[in-house]
Amino acid sequence: MSRRVPAPPAVAAPRALRVAALLLLAALLVTGAAAAELGQDLQGLLAQARAQSPELAAMRSEAQAAAQRVDPAGALPDPVLRVELMDVTNKATDGSFNLLPSRVGETKYTLMQTLPAWGKRGLRRAAAAAEVQAATARADAAWTELAARIKAGYARYYLASANERLTGEILQLAASVEQVAQARYAGGLTGQQDAIRAQLEQTGMRSELLMLESEKRQARARLNALLARDAAAPLAEPLALPPLPAAQRMDPAALAQRLREGNPLLRAEQAKLRGAGSTRELALRNRYPDLTLGIAPSQMGSRISSWGLMLEVAIPLQQDVRRAQEAEALAMVDAAQQRSEALAHQLLGDLGEQLAALDAARRSEELVTTRSLPQSELGLRSALAAYENGKLDFSSLLEAQRQIRKARQDRLKAQVEARLRLAEIERLLGEDL
Repeated sequence: MSRRVPAPPAVAAPRALRVAALLLLAALLVTGAAAAELGQDLQGLLAQARAQSPELAAMRSEAQAAAQRVDPAGALPDPVLRVELMDVTNKATDGSFNLLPSRVGETKYTLMQTLPAWGKRGLRRAAAAAEVQAATARADAAWTELAARIKAGYARYYLASANERLTGEILQLAASVEQVAQARYAGGLTGQQDAIRAQLEQTGMRSELLMLESEKRQARARLNALLARDAAAPLAEPLALPPLPAAQRMDPAALAQRLREGNPLLRAEQAKLRGAGSTRELALRNRYPDLTLGIAPSQMGSRISSWGLMLEVAIPLQQDVRRAQEAEALAMVDAAQQRSEALAHQLLGDLGEQLAALDAARRSEELVTTRSLPQSELGLRSALAAYENGKLDFSSLLEAQRQIRKARQDRLKAQVEARLRLAEIERLLGEDL
């Protein structure tokens, strides 16, 4: 007697659906977390721009289009087939008009191929390849320009955000000063004017906080525009500025050499110079005419009655035209050379200017960090203690508070200024330091 085996419960499909749902939810959470973190660091913004920028995509497409022109530039012209129908009225045979090759007096077929003079195809290919190099360099220049703008935008975004935090901290400090003034006023040690002035100071800071919030929104909108995002798209608060390279890596001579070798605009001009050189060589080769070879079978009735060979060559009589073309090509070479040298001098001058500004920003930050800020903090502590003991007026206490705020702002401005200069230096070099 056979026994029926019970079927297992149908749980595989629901379990698979639950797993798929969990995976989808995890992916959404990861994506949302990544979107929420965008803006915290500079590298995330640069990666977003490199992947999403329509300007970069357009420049890369132009470079790809230029690459497709290299092989056609050196290709042979298409062959030409000529068909000649002779005596289509058939008068020689007292026949009637006809257009069939076997029904006319004679049909002549000519197959021709033009062969450029030796070296011309290679020169055309070299000129096209130089244009590819120039287009690629222009795409690199577009990226370095965009990256520099993003770096500068991130530094300004950080400045607005850090200023907002700093003003909030000073506002808390001002509130503490007001409490001291209120306590002294309650004890009859000072007039109500001190407390009122402390409140006015806080009101001014709150008004400045509104301005800083507006500046931060503007900086966020500019960054979003550079990232090809909606202007109101959220960006996380910036965490920190990127570190500055070590001082020994900022040798002017070494950086100048790196600029000559790596600046994309300079590479584009040098590629144009190579292309102009190839064009000039091609103009000189045009003194030698191209050859056209052909084979010409003749048909009479339904059979080939004869064969012929053809050689065609242009007679170089228009020497004035060729000399003008050669002179034009030479002038284009000279112009490309001069543009390349002028651009190199300009870029080297810009590099020297940015290096000097970066060094000044470094020194300014060091001076504020080691001298102004510690002195201001010590002065505020001393002023607060002296005011509590009645040995200092409230105006001096407010001035000490403003001094520490100014020192912190000066350090922050020097840090941001150094990053702005670094962004320009990296744009000039065409690479990160």
